[in-house]
Amino acid sequence: MLSEEEKEELKAELVQLEDEITTLRQVLSAKERRLVEIKQKLGMNLMNELKQNFSRGWHDVQTTTAYKKTHVTLSHAGQKATAAFSNVGTAISKKFGDMRRK
Repeated sequence: MLSEEEKEELKAELVQLEDEITTLRQVLSAKERRLVEIKQKLGMNLMNELKQNFSRGWHDVQTTTAYKKTHVTLSHAGQKATAAFSNVGTAISKKFGDMRRK
């Protein structure tokens, strides 16, 4: 249970915090408007930002260890699959050649 004095102190702190939050929101809003103005002056638009973010994100993905390991594994698998298809193609061609000779 809080005393009357503690309640009054908390109420005063509450009012102060609400005022500070309001001020911070106003400052943030002003800075966001300024950010938009600067970007417009620099010719930056949403599409450019999305492209930059995508490029940066894709670069970040490519530099991860998991991506590198997966890339190497899939590359080897692709090479083996290519070799296997080539062997199958060669065997089929040989079989057709054998059938023509008969």
